[in-house]
Amino acid sequence: MSPDILFYLLLFLVAFLYASIGHGGASGYLALMALFSFTPEVMKPSALLLNLFVSAVAFIQYYRGGHFSWKIFIPFAIASIPFSFWGGSLKIDPLIYKRILGILLLFPALRFILFKNNVEFETKNSNTGMSLAIGGGIGFLSGLIGIGGGVILSPVLLLLKWCDMKKVAGISALFIFVNSLSGLAGQLIKGMHFSSNVIVLVGIAFSGGVIGSYLGSKKFNNTVLKYLLSVTLLMASYKLLFTAA
Repeated sequence: MSPDILFYLLLFLVAFLYASIGHGGASGYLALMALFSFTPEVMKPSALLLNLFVSAVAFIQYYRGGHFSWKIFIPFAIASIPFSFWGGSLKIDPLIYKRILGILLLFPALRFILFKNNVEFETKNSNTGMSLAIGGGIGFLSGLIGIGGGVILSPVLLLLKWCDMKKVAGISALFIFVNSLSGLAGQLIKGMHFSSNVIVLVGIAFSGGVIGSYLGSKKFNNTVLKYLLSVTLLMASYKLLFTAA
């Protein structure tokens, strides 16, 4: 199998699985791009662009299913959007970028391993001040690294127990969309370089996102595939943190 075909298959799988839990998949796309030796200049805007399409379709599916809360979403978004724009406008040393990304990839890996989609728990009331602070921090990292921030927001919401698993997915999906859009706008200031086949990548990711979000908003659960994706994320994290490539 050629490297290109393998990359496309893995891209579809990443979009499918991330969309099934309400994520755009940027951290997964970045992990694949790191494993296939894409440059940071191409990785960031390409991942955010794919994020827009996949997170949008994921949000629509979860919102239609009644799995969303404006009360919880708005404070996070108010703080994250300007900080994501700021982070996206900054230039960062390629080595530092890889190290930070390597650390952030641990979040989705742990998310897939530790949190199950069918876990039930009693929810608590959200806190606006805490939401603003958390949203600003996640937004800045999102723009700086080229992710939507859902991989950080989701485990935070689950640990705080502010909403159930399905609402976490719906909130994360729209949070990822607005942050990705803001991060891309910030990157316009310093210029963007997309992968030469970005249209193909968008088509593959969007297809995976449509199928994954539809099944995820219903009763889909595939533990084996999620563990395989976690292994991929951990491999990419190791490469970014401990190798010079």
